[in-house]
Amino acid sequence: MTCGSEESLIRIKISQFKEIKAMCFDLEKRTLTLILKKENPKINDAIFSLNLSCKVLATEETNEDIDINLDKKQSKILWLVLLINLAFFIIEMTTGLISKSMGLVADSLDMLSDSFVYAISLFAVGGTLVRKKRVTKLAGYFQIILAVLGFSEVIRRFLEIEQIPDFSIMIIVSIFALIANGISLYLMLQSKNKEEIHMKASLIFTSNDIIINLSVIVAGFIVMFTGSLIPDLIIACIVFVIVIRGAFRILKLS
Repeated sequence: MTCGSEESLIRIKISQFKEIKAMCFDLEKRTLTLILKKENPKINDAIFSLNLSCKVLATEETNEDIDINLDKKQSKILWLVLLINLAFFIIEMTTGLISKSMGLVADSLDMLSDSFVYAISLFAVGGTLVRKKRVTKLAGYFQIILAVLGFSEVIRRFLEIEQIPDFSIMIIVSIFALIANGISLYLMLQSKNKEEIHMKASLIFTSNDIIINLSVIVAGFIVMFTGSLIPDLIIACIVFVIVIRGAFRILKLS
């Protein structure tokens, strides 16, 4: 696990198993501890099917009455993170279209991708498995369609003479998006405070979202110095690939 969205993917995937009494995520150590009422090998199979390079570290039995219920607190965190991601999806999509920056448009779709994951997690609480899978499938396909449309626009701009993007808007908006992702990660980590996760969890800031924001900022500076739109199109293609990859992970949940 490298970020909160992967944690949400795991939660969605295994929420159907009634044997799970509690889930304890430690993003710093990249571990998940499951408290089970009884063993069910299908739980491990479900997690491994996400292809997140997971492995079982240890299993043990206990007679202690462990009562870990962080659902309400984590729901509040998920709502905050969801709102932040949705807000910056709108901001980056709007400014991307205004500034003619495909990098910002692509980054906005990455924000939307994370929003889908958090929204599905929240929607799944108390919902039926069938309804959850339907919504998950729709979210995955919608994300793929948006990314494909983005690729087609990149190709069109590459083949035709287009005005270079407004690099100042690219850089400024991406910096704010970087801050927003930092706040989101901080909020996700705050929910783990009672599990004694230390401030070393700042290493989480090396997650894909942060790298994407930095990449768009760098692309903005390259556009500024070269007067070419190619760096913007290249970073857009990279981000669209990441978005599509995330969409297929979402579809696996359905």
